[in-house]
Order: sequence, then C-alpha cells, then structure tokens
Amino acid sequence: MKKVVSMTLLLATLGSWAVAQSPIELNIQLDQASGKISPHMWGVFFEDINLGADGGIYAELVKNRSFEFDQPWMGWKKLDNAGEGTYLLLNDSQRKGNKRYLRLNNVSNLKLGLQNEGFRGMGVKDGEEYEFSLQYRSPNADMKINVEVLNEQDKVIGSTVLPLALSANWSEGAIKFPVTSTTAKAKLNVWFSGAGVLDVDMLSLFPKDTWKGRSKGLRKDMVQMLADMKPGFIRFPGGCIVEGRDLANRFQWKKTVGPINERELIINRWNTEFKHRLTPDYFQTFGLGFYEYFLLAEDIGAAPVPILNCGMACQFNTGELVPLEQLDEYVQDALDLIEFANGSADTKWGKLRAEMGHPESFNLKMIGVGNENWGPQYIERLAVFKKALNEKHPEIAIIASSGTDPEGDRFDFLNDKLRAMNINIIDEHYYRPPSWFLSSASRYDHYDRKGAKIFAGEYASHTTRPNGPGKSTWEAALSEAAFMTGLERNGDVVEMASYAPLFGHVDGWQWSPDLIWVDNLQVYGTPSYQVQKLYSTNRGSEIIPITRAGQPVAGKDSLYASAVYDQKLGQLIVKLINYNSKPVEVSFDIASRKKLANAGEKIILAGKDLNVSNSIEEPLNIQPKLEPITFKGKKLTDSLAPYSFTLIKLQVR
Repeated sequence: MKKVVSMTLLLATLGSWAVAQSPIELNIQLDQASGKISPHMWGVFFEDINLGADGGIYAELVKNRSFEFDQPWMGWKKLDNAGEGTYLLLNDSQRKGNKRYLRLNNVSNLKLGLQNEGFRGMGVKDGEEYEFSLQYRSPNADMKINVEVLNEQDKVIGSTVLPLALSANWSEGAIKFPVTSTTAKAKLNVWFSGAGVLDVDMLSLFPKDTWKGRSKGLRKDMVQMLADMKPGFIRFPGGCIVEGRDLANRFQWKKTVGPINERELIINRWNTEFKHRLTPDYFQTFGLGFYEYFLLAEDIGAAPVPILNCGMACQFNTGELVPLEQLDEYVQDALDLIEFANGSADTKWGKLRAEMGHPESFNLKMIGVGNENWGPQYIERLAVFKKALNEKHPEIAIIASSGTDPEGDRFDFLNDKLRAMNINIIDEHYYRPPSWFLSSASRYDHYDRKGAKIFAGEYASHTTRPNGPGKSTWEAALSEAAFMTGLERNGDVVEMASYAPLFGHVDGWQWSPDLIWVDNLQVYGTPSYQVQKLYSTNRGSEIIPITRAGQPVAGKDSLYASAVYDQKLGQLIVKLINYNSKPVEVSFDIASRKKLANAGEKIILAGKDLNVSNSIEEPLNIQPKLEPITFKGKKLTDSLAPYSFTLIKLQVR
C-alpha cells in the first residue's frame, strides 16, 4: 500500500511540473444542461459499527442496562459484600424480548450498590441535567434508590434520590438531576436501601438535552453534524450487520420496533470480526430501531433508504443461505416494512407506526434487497423479492447489490444479471487507495444512459490499513473530491452516493477511515466530511458541461472539475480540484445568454501537507475558507491553491 501512496504523490508532482504557465482554458456551457441532478444525490450511510449507535448516536450512557449481554454482568460491578443469594439474575421466558432482570433479596436491610462503567466511560457536562430511570417491581418492599455520577477521580459530581412505591406489577421510576463537572469518563453508582425483595431492569441514564429534546433520544451534536450536511437520503441499518455473521444474527427490523423494553438485543457482528480490534462488549440494544431511523431521516430532510436481508448471511463469514422454498418470511418482512413506513393506521404495521407516535406516512420510495451479496444464489433470491415487490408495490424502487468490488468477474456477472433483470438501482461499493479514485473520475462517462441508475453506496479512500482516527487524511479526502466530480458530471446515471462508514468512536473503533469521529463529549468532521458537506450543500439541479479542449476535466495535469446549476437559487456552481503541489491558473469562459452578477463567492478546502488530518484536539486543520470574487463579463481567471478543492458560486440574473 505504501508503494501505491508514493505513486499517487509522484503523479501529483509530475502533474504540477506539467502544468503550463499560462491559464488553463475551461469552457462552461451554462445554457446546455446535459441532465438533471437527483434531489437525493448526496446522502449518508449509517451502520452500527465503531460504537456508532450504542455508545454513540443513541444517547444511552449505561452499558448492558437490561443484563442481556452474553455475560450478564458485563459493564457492572457490585459495590458491597452482600451474602450469597442477595443478587439473583432471573430469566423469565414469558417476557417479550428482554427476558433477564435482577432480583435484590435485601432481607437484612443492607445498603446494596451497583456501578456501571458506561461505554468507555460516560460523557457528562457541567450544568446539564440527566435522567435516571429503571423498571422495577416491589410487592413487599418500601425501598429507595440513591443515584450518583462520579468523575474519573471517583468524586461525586451529581446525585439524587428516587423513592419507589410498592408495586406488584412492573412499573417505571424516573428522576432528573444535574451534574456539576464535565468529564468524558464518568461512572454511575446505584445504591438500593430498604428491606425486602426488589426486581429491577432497564437501568438507564440519558442526557436531557437530546436531539429535538426527545426523551431518551439521540445525541444532539452527532445528529447536528448530519443535519448540517443536508443529506438527500440516509441509508440504514448498514452494511454488514444487515447480513449478520450467520442468519440468526442478521438484522430483523420487526424486533427493533415497539416498546423499547421489548426489543430483543443481539450481539453486534463487529464484536469479534477483527482480531486486532476485539470488542467483546459490543451489542445492539435497538434503542435505535427502524422507527427511530425513519424519524431521523425525516428530521434531517433525508429520504429513508432501508436495506433488508435477502436470505443470505455474510459470505465472508458463514455464507448461510435460506432455501428458496423458505424465503417467504424474508419477502414478507420487506412487504411489511413498506406497510410500516407508508401504510394507513388501519393496517397492522401502519397501526404500530401510529401508536409509536407517527400517524403520517414516512413516504418510503426505495428499498434495498441484500448488502454486498454476490453470485447466482443472490440473483435467485433477488428475483423472488423483485417479483413480489413489483406486483404489490410497483411504486417502490429496488436497490440491488453489485458485490464488494467495482471490477472483476464477480462484478461483471452481477452487473450483467442485474441489468437484464431491469433492476432500478445498482449499488456499487469501492474502498480503494487514492490512486484508484484519481484514475476513476471518468468511470461513469460511458455508462448506459437508458439502463439502471447507480448508487455509489459505500466508498472511501484508504491510505493505509489498519488506520485509526489520524488516518482520515487530506490526501484521502482530496482524491474523493476528484472522483466525485465524475459522479456529479454523470448525475443522470449516478442517482445517489454516500461515504462509509459514517461514525467512529476514538476509543471504540473497529474500522477506519470514517467520516465523523467522536469521543464521549466531542465530535469533529474529517477532511472527507468537509468535502462531502460541500458537495451535499451545493448539489444543484442541472448538470452543466465544463470541458477543456472539448473533453471532460478529469485528470489531465491533475485537474478535475464539474459544474451544476441551481434553478431555485439561480446559481452556477463550479467545483475544481487541483491535485498539484503548486498553484494552477485557470480561466473560465462561460457561454450563456443569461446575465451573471459581477461578484460571487469562493469556498476553498486546501492543505499543502497531504498527510494532515483533523482530530479531537485540532478539529479544523482542514476547514472551508470563504473568499469573495469579482469579475467582468463572462470570463473569469482564478488561481487554484496547491492540493485544493475550490467551489465557486456565481449568481445568474
């Protein structure tokens, strides 16, 4: 891989040497749009990897709150030396989803205590309020709970007392209290006092200040990073967790909706996937389930794009298959999901959505069948799904997998078969070095304009592996920006695109690079995030040809460009990448009958060091800088900074 990176730098250096001293002439045909840009062109891909959901965007601070992990006491420790039989874990098969609970036999009226370590600690902030809650049953006890939040020095920085009423049936107790200090590594102590028997479950701690103020909701700063991108869609729930290591561990959406305490936890498939990053405490509680995913999409103005299991487990793991004659359950899950999203409140699944708080439709228009699946066995199962979906829901577009790679026999086989099936959208994935992204900017220039649309569903430029937070570099981001000019230039073929993965926790990652990094208190966007955001917030509505000597600007002299017109805003938006170590002079000749304002703005992302990255400590090493520009007539000359992504916006009168 180091050889590939070195060659990338060499090509850039040679490109800078080859650039002529006089301005490079670019021609923009503003009145000759070559196609439409999809309104959901640039989106985001979410998967529960790298503590993306539990320990991340799902704001729960307690790990293993319901004692359902494979090791029921994981995350917890006892704070006393109570006798045998004082703490009992019961497994009640009559309880839906969440079968285990803890029984406290406090016959001697002792002060019993538990401590929870959180997800690599608990992030709490000075002056903020937090809500402690639990489910309990106490038919013959009058007990109270003392709740304490401790900092890294084990000093109490927040506490409260929750009295519990007698209750023969399961009840919920909750109380809010502030903390007086900020720490990323807090712990929670829960003390129980009073004689008798007490059953407890779902011990929980949430910040009050969540996204949109929803009780027990999502982490506000992480969602805001997504909302700021104004994504056209959000793909969920993955990713390889859709498939599971085996079919028993696949993602089943029906188990992620309804009451939170009835959702059935499963192990996260990234728990043991990477030997160098073992994460034995990584589970999916599904507090972030399909209802919450749909709600998140609606909140940030994104089209929901759910991906469902097609009857195949991950082919890199077990490759388990459901026999074709037993595929009906999986197909029905897809049909029922459409009813859950769009059905009226008098349907079974539409009624559940309404009961959960959303009587209106979620306006689902696309559904993915399978994730990174391949081979004839995938095509066979996809055909069954397609027949049922087309018959009952012809209004729903089907997204199908082209496998794990952007070329080769596996890709060619799937590409031919999917096009022969008249699949609506083909999902292509590419995790490659920067040199691949630079050389592939013309990938879609000659794709069939009348065939299937393309979803660049997962992509990221990888400089080294394994990576980590510091390897989400400007080199990777700039190569992605160059490649994205080709996606935008071919927006009549490329319907959607999303970087992957989305989130990485600096103390709990399994895979990198990632678009956004967090710890328990802070969040920052990588250089790739800054690139994605500039594209997504400046998507335009029409593709405008921009050429150099009649050819696309796609790598000659390490220069890349695309242009769009935004009808609503009346703006011409030009995106230019200079992958050279020296400035490059360019001259725009804009052919148009329209009048242009004599002033505009220029947004620049640049870094002379390709190895620079953002971090928790320095989150804005690479950040956009805004500059005004002025010009006369329809000719504009500008200097592109070394190793830069420049976006120019011109107002059209």
